[in-house]
Amino acid sequence: MTSTFADRGLPSMLSSDLSATAGRTAARPAPLEPSDRWDPTVVTQGHVADYKPFTALDGEGVRCALYVSGCLFECPGCFNEAAWSFRLGTPYDDALEDRILADLAKPYVQGLSLLGGEPMLNTPVLLRLVERMRAELPGKDVWCWSGFTFEQLRATGHPQQRALLEQIDVLVDGPFRQAEKDLTLRFRGSANQRVLDVPASIQAGEAVPWLRL
Repeated sequence: MTSTFADRGLPSMLSSDLSATAGRTAARPAPLEPSDRWDPTVVTQGHVADYKPFTALDGEGVRCALYVSGCLFECPGCFNEAAWSFRLGTPYDDALEDRILADLAKPYVQGLSLLGGEPMLNTPVLLRLVERMRAELPGKDVWCWSGFTFEQLRATGHPQQRALLEQIDVLVDGPFRQAEKDLTLRFRGSANQRVLDVPASIQAGEAVPWLRL
């Protein structure tokens, strides 16, 4: 039997129009329903699905990409369905963190990319990593892919999600939609998703596109 969003207990906003692409205006996303199901401190298992150093696929320039485990969006057509499980892979630990920071320190590496799974449901791990990176390597940038939208994270996100958002430079936001899949888009899989300049968006109080697309 095919389940609906309601059957899986997902917020009703997931079936609403969250898109904002060139030439059209997005409907404002509905707030997330308060629930422990969406609390990153409750659902995370602190596991990592994969770590890919020195990749040129996940954002601008040469990057170190960390794929965390666990996602509740369960988008049909997801490119990384195995990472929906919060127990996939291995626990995040000090040794991996030290390795990531050493890799990021290479002069040809532009920054860190956070993917999943859902990074915003793994904030206890990622806040620790990103805050250390900011302290030790302030010249590096942070990209993040999330099924949450910028508006949801700002308005009704968990405090740890808002704290992580403030550490991100570029956010690719919104759930993947199979019906809007477009292989010609850079850094995103479907037309509803946006590539946002997070510092500019926070300053403006609304989503601001990243201009180097």
